Amino acid sequence: MTLTVHQTFLPHTDPDASLAFYRDALGFEVHSQVEYGGLHWITVGSVQQVGVSIVLYPPAATPGVTPDEGRTIAEMMAKGTYAALVLATPDLDSTFERLQAQADVVQEPTEQPYGVRDCAFRDPAGNLIRIQERR
Repeated sequence: MTLTVHQTFLPHTDPDASLAFYRDALGFEVHSQVEYGGLHWITVGSVQQVGVSIVLYPPAATPGVTPDEGRTIAEMMAKGTYAALVLATPDLDSTFERLQAQADVVQEPTEQPYGVRDCAFRDPAGNLIRIQERR
């Protein structure tokens, strides 16, 4: 059996702000944008990793979520505890320098005790974006 990662989903609260962050700040390519019923999905990905995409979705579109669960999700997103994504770069310092003026910095580049050097930001929806240095 062969399995690969094809897509992952991150919620957004403002499609324009998310598009600006993922396209303009991170440099991802926009694969598609879909609007349906007043909601907006954006699919982005790295040009260096064809076939792997991040789908930015409106959490209100998640089937089966009760109003109480929706409020909990919104509260967790606001605190940055709902979703996370880990990216990799060969040059963490230059990536951090480029992004720090365009994103909410959570952690400057740090050598972690578990053997990873990384930094962290929040996207406009509050999702935690960690960036590790590829070694």
